Order: sequence, then C-alpha cells, then structure tokens
Amino acid sequence: MTQTNVYSVKGEVSGTVDVPEAFSTPYRPDIIKKAILAASANSRQPYGPGPRAGMRHSVKTWGKGRGVARVQRVHDGKKATESPNNVSGRRAHPPVPERIWAQKVNRKELKIARCSALAATACAECVKERGHQFDDSVSFPIVIEDDFQNVMSTSQINGIFDAIGIGYDVERAKEGTKIRAGRGTMRNRKYRTPVSILIVVVDRKVPVFKGASNLPGVEIETVSTLNASILAPGGDAGRLVVYTKSAIAQIGEWTQ
Repeated sequence: MTQTNVYSVKGEVSGTVDVPEAFSTPYRPDIIKKAILAASANSRQPYGPGPRAGMRHSVKTWGKGRGVARVQRVHDGKKATESPNNVSGRRAHPPVPERIWAQKVNRKELKIARCSALAATACAECVKERGHQFDDSVSFPIVIEDDFQNVMSTSQINGIFDAIGIGYDVERAKEGTKIRAGRGTMRNRKYRTPVSILIVVVDRKVPVFKGASNLPGVEIETVSTLNASILAPGGDAGRLVVYTKSAIAQIGEWTQ
C-alpha cells in the first residue's frame, strides 16, 4: 500500500498516511463523462411556452381574391398573427414541458465513476493537465491535518495553501474571474469564476466552511456528498483536492 505525506497547518510535512484502495481505481473517462452528463440531465427543469402562447387573438381570414396571404389576421385590422411565420405568432415546434430529460445510469457505473474521478485527484499529471497550478514538490493526494478544519480566517486558509504550494491555483481563479456574456448578468450569475481547490472534510459543521467560501473558485464538501460531478467538473477529471486526515480514513471504508 502506498503512502502520502500529511501536511500541518504550517505547510510542513508532519507524517505519512496510507492511501486508501479507492485511489487505485483505473482511470475511466468514458464512465465519468456518462455519469456527469446524466446528473446534468436529471437536474433539468421542464420548460416550454404556455398552452395558448401566441394564440390569444381575435382573428379572422380575409379569404382569397385580395392578392395577400390567406393567414389569420387581427379582427378589424390587417396585421397577421397566430401563424408561426408571422410576428407575434406562435412557435412552430416549441419545446414541450412533457419531455423527459432524465437518464438512467447503473449504480455500479456511478460507483466506478466516483472512484475513478477520486483516483484522478491523486495523479499529479492529471491535475496539471486540467490546468491547476502547484509546486512540483507537492505529494498527491494532498492530505492535511484535522486541525485545518478549525481555521476560520480566510487569510489563514490562503496562507496555508501558499505554504503547501497550491496557492497559485487560487490566484489563477481570481485572475480568471470574468463577467459572463449574455443574459446571465441579469440572472444572478454575472461573474464566471474558474474552478479551483476542493476541500474535503468529514463534518459540515466546522469553521473552515466559513473561511474557505470566500476564496474564488474554492469549494468545500464532505465525504458523504462526493460524486463524479464534484470531483471532475465538466467531465474533466483531475481536480486539485485537499483531503483532511479524517476524510482519508473515511474514504478508506468505501471498498470494505
């Protein structure tokens, strides 16, 4: 069984820990992509126009013999409506709310996707190919002492990342934050921030949740909520993840 270094809150190597068997899962990008696309499809909301959209007019047709198209026109007027090829008319082939977007994935495939995405976080080459920045001296998977969970200050968390050698990725996410194009600026998603470090802990009720949420692109999750979509956003495996020592111990129970 392989081992990895355990970092202290000062960024120093304080010991080693056994890497769980789940981190040795073969890399399967096809299954990871399938699980993530299914999760995205299952989260879609039904949408479509109203049942009578574009048809709420008092209309009549002029009939033939006037040298104009025989389409529905506003009563006591000449503006054409209701037909799909007219302004203010209905849509020809609109999306229907009855459409079922859900996709089914086998439970074994979901488990393989999660473990495969987990194993990719322990591969320095996969993490670097995804675009994350870190020192070459960092050992993967990145494990830190449980004292890290009690750090509440955002500046202290950022300082710990710098001491370990992964603070460059937070700066990358900060510099890459841009204003989203299109109507997303009106829908409470004005800014697009690149994905950065993921912190994995055991319990959600820890002070580090408050401080880490202020860093751009940094997310924090518990072991029980991990899935392929979190470990490999967009279907690209190899996210830069920091595990607490207790989280690594809990992940070791996945294969038992």
